[in-house]
Amino acid sequence: MRLSFVTKAVLALSLFAAILSFTKFDHCYNANWSGAGINAHECYSDLPALFDARGLVHHLWPYSSATNSVEYPPLTAVVMWATALITPSGTYSDKYYFLINVALLALLFIAVAFVVSKINPKKWYLLPVLPAVIASLYINWDLWAVLTAVASIYWFDRKRYELSAVILAISIATKFFPIVLLIPMALIFIRQGEIRRGVRYIALTLFLWIVINLPFAISTPTGWWRFFKLNSSRPADLGSLWQALNIFKINPPGINLLWAALFILTSLAAFALLLRRAVTPSLAEIAFIFVALFTAFNKVYSPQYVLWLAPLGVIALVNNRERPAFWVWQGSEAIYHFAIWEYLGSYSGDKFSLPARWYAAAIFLRVGASLFFALKLLLSTPEIAPPEEEFLLTGAES
Repeated sequence: MRLSFVTKAVLALSLFAAILSFTKFDHCYNANWSGAGINAHECYSDLPALFDARGLVHHLWPYSSATNSVEYPPLTAVVMWATALITPSGTYSDKYYFLINVALLALLFIAVAFVVSKINPKKWYLLPVLPAVIASLYINWDLWAVLTAVASIYWFDRKRYELSAVILAISIATKFFPIVLLIPMALIFIRQGEIRRGVRYIALTLFLWIVINLPFAISTPTGWWRFFKLNSSRPADLGSLWQALNIFKINPPGINLLWAALFILTSLAAFALLLRRAVTPSLAEIAFIFVALFTAFNKVYSPQYVLWLAPLGVIALVNNRERPAFWVWQGSEAIYHFAIWEYLGSYSGDKFSLPARWYAAAIFLRVGASLFFALKLLLSTPEIAPPEEEFLLTGAES
């Protein structure tokens, strides 16, 4: 079977990005992630770090410890454990584990680029050329959830709702952030007057998520629960708006409730504005908005979260007038990627490091730019239906 030009281009560009990303981690790989310069070379990765720290090097079950279990949902934990089982033991086991996971993540990134090209055939090429995306591919296992998230969006917009729900449940059981997609999905069902179908979609997704989680919750409950416990109790963490405020001696009380309140309120505002659009948007056009709100106000905003958002940003680019805001956002991601590692270098004794206040400024820039792009997408179709012709719950649109 002959491949189309677009398919060949997707393969070539995304493979080049995957290889280029690997060269970024070369210093740490050669040093086996030890010694000075890890932060200065911006090549830290959770892959080898957690291989040792969570006992995967000894083939321990990822949820076997109540205090040192893998801090991720079950399907990511299974990937971490399964790749550890096939990793050769010995002095260089960290390197082998890294290489095995990198190979899988590279394939996943190619698949993500392919799905993005199906959703937005005109702008897909932006994804594999974004500097922050290339720099972040092998920091963590996020691409397992990113692929299923964009695949769920693809099938949702083609009204293959059952298939989309199954894939979304898998995605949520891999990394929790795709659960946010249920908000714009609910909005679209309401706009289409398909309330019952929307309820069935959400119920099926949550039921399948429970089914996936249940064996882990029953067999190793304390280890499985550690992910939820850490996320509910963690303080302001790296990259978050709250950490930046703390650096400037601003310490809002109750951030566990505050960040959730901000996310809910801004999501309701976006929901209300989108309800009043004259034309029902596709999920691809609005998914970025809600995930960006989730990351902007969260207690942690890791550098690799750009992998969550970048595919959603690319598939949302329908109008050229949104592209300047897109590049402002991506510019801020590149600046932040540099800033976080050089800031952490101040703790590891690197010769060059970034002062805390400059790092906080990079956080404000990143959060502000992502919200700016989300706002541009939110207002990209400003037409408001006349009051007498606003959407009806019967499904008819003006």
